[in-house]
Amino acid sequence: MASEKVETIVAGNYVEMEREEGDSSSAKSKFSKLFWHGGSVYDAWFSCASNQVAQVLLTLPYSFSQLGMLSGILFQLFYGLMGSWTAYLISVLYVEYRTRKEREKVDFRNHVIQWFEVLDGLLGKHWRNVGLLFNCTFLLFGSVIQLIACASNIYYINDNLDKRTWTYIFGACCATTVFIPSFHNYRIWSFLGLIMTSYTAWYLTIASLIHGQIEGVKHSGPAKMVLYFTGATNILYTFGGHAVTVEIMHAMWKPQKFKMIYLIATLYVLTLTLPSASAVYWAFGDLLLTHANALSLLPRTGFRDTAVILMLIHQFITFGFACTPLYFVWEKFIGVHETKSLFKRALARLPVVIPIWFLAIIFPFFGPINSTVGSLLVSFTVYIIPSLAHMITFAPAAARENAVERPPSFLGGWAGMYSMNAFIVVWVLIVGFGFGGWASMLNFIQQIDTFGLFTKCYQCPPHKA
Repeated sequence: MASEKVETIVAGNYVEMEREEGDSSSAKSKFSKLFWHGGSVYDAWFSCASNQVAQVLLTLPYSFSQLGMLSGILFQLFYGLMGSWTAYLISVLYVEYRTRKEREKVDFRNHVIQWFEVLDGLLGKHWRNVGLLFNCTFLLFGSVIQLIACASNIYYINDNLDKRTWTYIFGACCATTVFIPSFHNYRIWSFLGLIMTSYTAWYLTIASLIHGQIEGVKHSGPAKMVLYFTGATNILYTFGGHAVTVEIMHAMWKPQKFKMIYLIATLYVLTLTLPSASAVYWAFGDLLLTHANALSLLPRTGFRDTAVILMLIHQFITFGFACTPLYFVWEKFIGVHETKSLFKRALARLPVVIPIWFLAIIFPFFGPINSTVGSLLVSFTVYIIPSLAHMITFAPAAARENAVERPPSFLGGWAGMYSMNAFIVVWVLIVGFGFGGWASMLNFIQQIDTFGLFTKCYQCPPHKA
């Protein structure tokens, strides 16, 4: 009974907040509610599914060329389920933190709860600092990757400018995300984003099957350990896009309904990633080892140009998804987070975009940067830290007794839950961070040696005279 009462309290505050902001019957209010102000289960699902596969959709065939077909498919299934589990853990910890704070009469009406605050409230300042460091660094490089992807994609439509110049242009375009207040306001963008990735995935699949296998195609993967673990960590990164889970939950009217959303989103995403990566690898084989962006190998048609344009728009959306939590952290740091002036908040956010822009120009390595971020940052941010945090939070018998969310019955209670969490920590620490970090850094250093920092046009074909 206690947990039911707590859930009502949590949901109640969100319903009240929604009433205050959107109960007007004016046309403007109805329009805003339809396109702008989302907080339903469906909004959260669209946000999770749309955010999970952005530009990484174009690098998964590259990962298959490193891993081989069988390992590529198995790693997608394995990390998809593992990512869904740790997203569930984050949601459990959020509801636990939120509930404890509401019992203390804390009001979050003008405050967006973030992951580092959940860690702070449940485990103390040292956990907060570690969570803040990893989360912010991951989101920073996640935003960098979107900028690199924008430049990589537009080049296949217009190669009159080099990729570095395109990065300058798209950096300015993505800076406009400072005007999007919170994840409430991504309703229409999340919906459109998922349509865009769905189109691109099925375009890659169908176009590769129609194209057929290139002459003398070879499928030699896995050939080297370095490439194998680099590919594996790119897939770890693919299904580790839930660094913004807490912010998405906070935008929900009833966040306790989040539990299964990430799993259902992942199952849909697998219907996009498995066919597209398999088909492109089947058609082009080892050629993908030197073409990290799958679009670069398909002939230019109206369908391919449409895929490029849709992915560009989607990368703008995903840039906003990755950058918005950074905006919140920065707002809280300089003391403007709770101001109601949208213009003042937008102006305060601009300094966040500058280092992202700069890093995208220094390291334009589309593909290898995903694996490096996956092994060094995603492994801790969304796999190891949530699993450890859950185990330590519920270590005391009293915490388990009063937990808002009980372990799923199919796991066999708390013992089963602890076993699952311990397995994830050990696996990701050894395979993801250990072997993956070693392989990804070697591959990344090789890109620097081959192309150099600040390279104007990474993996560009030579211009025809």
